[in-house]
Amino acid sequence: MTTSRRIADRKVLKFEKNITKRGAVPETSTKKGKDYPVGPMLLGFFVFVVIGSSLFQIIRTATSGSMA
Repeated sequence: MTTSRRIADRKVLKFEKNITKRGAVPETSTKKGKDYPVGPMLLGFFVFVVIGSSLFQIIRTATSGSMA
C-alpha cells in the first residue's frame, strides 16, 4: 500500500465512525434554565428609553402641527 492510500483509508475509517455518531448531541451542551444575556434592570431601562422617546416624539409632533 502506498502512503497516500494508507492516509486515505485512515480518513475513510475516521469518517465512517463519525457517521454513526451524527445527531447524537450530549445533554450538557444544550442550554437549560432561564439565563438571560441582559439583566432585568437593563432591559427595563431600554424599554423605558424606547417608549419614552417615542411618546416624546408623538407629543412634539402633535404640538408643532406638522407631519414632517
